[in-house]
Amino acid sequence: MAWTLTENLEQYDAAVGGVLRASPVSHTIQLSVLETLRVNGASAFGETAPLFGWCQSADGGIDGSFLVTPPFPILLTPMSLAAVRQLAEAFRASGRDLVGVNSDQGTATAFAAAWHELTGAKSAVHRRTRMFRLDSLVRPEPWPAGAARVAAEPDRQLLERWFGEFGREVNELGHFSGVIDDRLSYGGITLWEAGGVPVAMAGMTRAVAGVARVGPVYTPADQRRQGYAGAATVTISQSMLDAGIEHVILFTDLANPTSNALYQRIGYIPVEDTVILEFT
Repeated sequence: MAWTLTENLEQYDAAVGGVLRASPVSHTIQLSVLETLRVNGASAFGETAPLFGWCQSADGGIDGSFLVTPPFPILLTPMSLAAVRQLAEAFRASGRDLVGVNSDQGTATAFAAAWHELTGAKSAVHRRTRMFRLDSLVRPEPWPAGAARVAAEPDRQLLERWFGEFGREVNELGHFSGVIDDRLSYGGITLWEAGGVPVAMAGMTRAVAGVARVGPVYTPADQRRQGYAGAATVTISQSMLDAGIEHVILFTDLANPTSNALYQRIGYIPVEDTVILEFT
């Protein structure tokens, strides 16, 4: 069993891309990150180069992989405890630091424990998330007044404010400075307007291997409880189906019962849970 670490995206894709694409729903974040890096270059998420890695088992298979795009947490696939320990040691030897880890509960907890032994860093739960997959889209009733439109360049100032407010509200670990440019380039943000004024937004990622995610979904505080977020989410979900996307998914914060209930009312069903642990 041995880990390979590299900054070369193509080398990583050649080693584990087939494994990721074999289960594209579970690996949606990895696949969309790789696609964003292909389109926008290695500096898409920040000045520090991304780092990738995979663990090859004795039989030639892959016993886990990771990617990290600073300043975001390291993203791990499920792996054996032995692979977790070896990864922590290999990552420590690389000289890089980490703000946290994102994975299933068992893998994330094991990595945090190994990282603590090596660095002294403690960990705390930053967010518990649940993945939902669209089963059968349901239009909520009552349907709010207004209409949807795709955001464009003139909306940039509004989008910068709303993305900033959303990030602060959910206490996001890491910030993708190029997200608005990226989303505008492929029509990846839908605005809901009431009386001609934008009152909510819903975003979507690029489709990769038949999968795309809804998010972020945001309504300013003074416009909430009007059904705008639900309408924006239904509208962008339908547009994704119309585009031929096979699996439409989204992630929720398990600490937010409002959003979890909303998405289930409009036809999303739970798939799997993950946790983000923050290192302090």
